[in-house]
Amino acid sequence: MNDLLLFPFHEYWWFYAGFTLFVLAVLALDLGVFHKEAHEVGMREAAAWSVVWVVLALAFNYLFYLYAAWKLPQVPALAGLDHGQLARDAGLEFLAGYVVEKALAVDNIFVFVAVFSYFAVPPRYQHRVLFYGILGALVFRALFISLGAVLMQYKWVVLLFGVFLLATGIKILFLPEKPIDPERNPVIRLLKRLVPVWPRIEGQRFWVRRDGVLYATPLFVALVFIEFSDIIFAIDSVPAIFALTNEPLIVFTSNIFAILGLRAMFFLLANAVQMFHYLKYGLGVVLIFVGLKMVWLNQAFGGKFPITWSLAIIGSVLALSILASIAARRRAANAA
Repeated sequence: MNDLLLFPFHEYWWFYAGFTLFVLAVLALDLGVFHKEAHEVGMREAAAWSVVWVVLALAFNYLFYLYAAWKLPQVPALAGLDHGQLARDAGLEFLAGYVVEKALAVDNIFVFVAVFSYFAVPPRYQHRVLFYGILGALVFRALFISLGAVLMQYKWVVLLFGVFLLATGIKILFLPEKPIDPERNPVIRLLKRLVPVWPRIEGQRFWVRRDGVLYATPLFVALVFIEFSDIIFAIDSVPAIFALTNEPLIVFTSNIFAILGLRAMFFLLANAVQMFHYLKYGLGVVLIFVGLKMVWLNQAFGGKFPITWSLAIIGSVLALSILASIAARRRAANAA
């Protein structure tokens, strides 16, 4: 893997700060204006927000490419290199990371559906739980990416993450999924030991006080489970994007944009996610591919596997798995 960073943190700390302020402003606008009153998010609203988040991500992707094309020729350390190609690769790496994170986020939707069903969270309060869940996810992802940027400087860590992704992909392909049981989750069990839990949902509140005792509501317990689940998913998704690029700036921005659209994608696909039966196998193949990039393909191609090939392979695998799911669904419907 190429050790030269195009966007080192000590030179682009202002970019991280500005991007973080932008994200916080968008989230404040989302909750404080568009979702100030608790309500059930319908398909039309979810579709509109999904389009908004995707358009924002693609617009950022294009502006980031333009900035790279302007800035990189001015960097003395990059003299003699093809600056146009470097800028195009940076833009494609963002897009590839965004696509992979979006695809892996489908597993989060399965968890959200199971958690909301288990805790009987009314549809009008689900957006609030997801909002704070994703706000926490942004913090944890930033920590994971920061840690990953440090660790990925060591070749043995890169190989270890690659083997882990290979194992995870093989597990998805060949081992049956275990049903989600929040009651047996160690974090939830520890939470119930430390904090008294109120048996009923009390509006959109996470905490209630009864007879001088502060209780956590089922909404808070659901939120904790969602946060814990995202930490588990981040163990897969963050190394997967580092397999596509060694630029922490690209990993951070692509990851955050994908997470920002997760709520809208949940409300859009929650009732249809079971249709994509073969998508999980596609995700397994993608994880195996990015694992191979880390342990073998990057070195075999002189330090970096071509990002255009990576994007083409990932897009093709995901598209075929979705088409296969739709075809299988139609065949089952016709047979019925």
